[in-house]
Amino acid sequence: MCGIVGYWSHGLADKNLALNMASKIASRGPDDSGAWLGDDGSLALAHRRLAIIDLSPTGHQPMVSECGMYSLVYNGEIYNHEDLRSELESAFVSIQWRGRSDTEVLLIALQCWGVEQTLAKLNGMFAFAFWDGKQKALFLARDRIGEKPLYFGRHNDVFLFGSELKVLTAHPKFSRDIDRDSLALFMRHNYIPAPYSIYLNTHKLMPSHYIVVTGSGRNISEQHCYWDLKDLAEQGLKNQIIDESSAIEQLDGLLKDSVKRRMVADVPLGAFLSGGYDSTTVAALMQVQSVKPVKTFSIGFKEDAFNEARYAKQVASHLGTDHTELYIGHQQALDVIPKLPEIYDEPFSDASQVPTFLVSQLAKQHVTVALSGDGGDELFCGYSRYFIQKNTWRFVRNVPISMRPLIAFFLNNFPGSVADELMKIVPKKYRISNVSDRLPKLAEWVNNKSFEQFYRHSVSHSKASDQIILNAGACTTKFESLAGHLSVFNDQEKMMLLDSLTYLPCDILTKVDRASMAVSLEARVPLLDHRLVEFAWRLPIAMKTMNRQGKWPLRQVLYKYVPKEIMERPKQGFSVPIEDWLTGPLRGWAEELLDERKLHEEGFFDPAPIREMWSEHILGKRRWHYYLWNVLMFQAWLRNH
Repeated sequence: MCGIVGYWSHGLADKNLALNMASKIASRGPDDSGAWLGDDGSLALAHRRLAIIDLSPTGHQPMVSECGMYSLVYNGEIYNHEDLRSELESAFVSIQWRGRSDTEVLLIALQCWGVEQTLAKLNGMFAFAFWDGKQKALFLARDRIGEKPLYFGRHNDVFLFGSELKVLTAHPKFSRDIDRDSLALFMRHNYIPAPYSIYLNTHKLMPSHYIVVTGSGRNISEQHCYWDLKDLAEQGLKNQIIDESSAIEQLDGLLKDSVKRRMVADVPLGAFLSGGYDSTTVAALMQVQSVKPVKTFSIGFKEDAFNEARYAKQVASHLGTDHTELYIGHQQALDVIPKLPEIYDEPFSDASQVPTFLVSQLAKQHVTVALSGDGGDELFCGYSRYFIQKNTWRFVRNVPISMRPLIAFFLNNFPGSVADELMKIVPKKYRISNVSDRLPKLAEWVNNKSFEQFYRHSVSHSKASDQIILNAGACTTKFESLAGHLSVFNDQEKMMLLDSLTYLPCDILTKVDRASMAVSLEARVPLLDHRLVEFAWRLPIAMKTMNRQGKWPLRQVLYKYVPKEIMERPKQGFSVPIEDWLTGPLRGWAEELLDERKLHEEGFFDPAPIREMWSEHILGKRRWHYYLWNVLMFQAWLRNH
């Protein structure tokens, strides 16, 4: 696990500048650093190393081939590197290995097989830059799901790339112009989806894509896709596994192998354990394949409504793991907030970023690698919204299109206080909590013509974000580009696919990567092994949602190791009490960032609607905390920018 940096200029590159750029992400690689200049001195590659496999100097990067024609900087882990080593030895008997690092395997694979063939063979999480001296071409590539980040852009005749934006901004020719269109996307989604970034002329390399850069950085290819999840999902639907027992057996085997591959490390290793199905499955399969108790870690909140630590402790006790838990109060969580702009050096406002950082910090005190349970919801239909939105759209689509604007108008203008009072007389099991806050959202849902549009609005904080951001336009995301191209999928499958292409890499995996790397902890995600992803799309949706519950196949695997009665409880999620914090200990901080004069001077937001939301939230009239958190995270980032 590491951080990578590079730039390609028309003149001579500076190795010291490259090393200085890399120093901005020292937490990604505290163990070693290095830089390399190309033959003509115009291309610089730099690297920060967190040593995980082969701790010796033979794993040092940038790594140059024996012939001197090829160079590599690489961030990640290749879990099948031993298999690839054997395959390379069989095909190319003359290979002389320097060490046993996966970096060397990757370099030689790229040298021998080329980029596309190598990418097809890799099982891992990665982002790399590979210099091919024969072609005079620089290849940048990213893993299939998007576990590891990679930014790139051209600024003032210099091509720049790196693991985080802070390395690009460290170059003197980087232009810090903010992309208002991307800011509008951030306000909609609470993250900026790939390929966009907060800066103009700067892009995220999309998951499962690579680019080719030539001509001293002047020529940047389109992003080439080498693994198309949509196409693979379609193929899965055509080749479904109907037999339930066979599906469970195959899933169990794939999960065990995926976990086992991610348990290989030359440093201490553990797992995050929330007590939910995904993290418990990972911990259980680690423990069953370990000769000693696995180290597990969980964070608990003193507020009972946000606390799942007691469930994690119960699971850990059953599995026999070496469990560490930390209960945190307001202040410990609040102390993290000033660090967020530096950790997430692009606006990011998933509030669970706070506990994710804290559990990473806790784990780092004991281990250098931690396995995470992310991905299960997107693969096995685990989110409650997959059921709620399916049923809601079933109702909406039966409403005549001509009537929808009228219903939306009614919902937008119905007095929220009246709605709350009416809800008190509704039988308890049918009551909707905070119904006054939900009416505008319901209005958005009703006034849609397609399911893709409906789902985008349902997972958006605001459909009118481009109106709040001054001089912002619209950007095309997967929600728009795939609209009309998902007819082979049912509604739940569409949601799972769209989330896998947007929310999973750009929110969940970004959150885990930045939080863990900020404390020099490597996070591995077994459920996102590409073989598991492909297999999951071969399971019928009816099997995934059997008994009106998501994750049915995953649950059946888990019940082999953990009793059903331990696991059956409502899903809570990894949330924090932002609503209460904004009216309590964070009120002064928020008030300063939302100062109307400052908002006006900065010129990004229309201050009026933001101040109105803030006033309504403080007075308890409306719950605007999620949307306000977006604004606050941008404002805090802007101060750091």
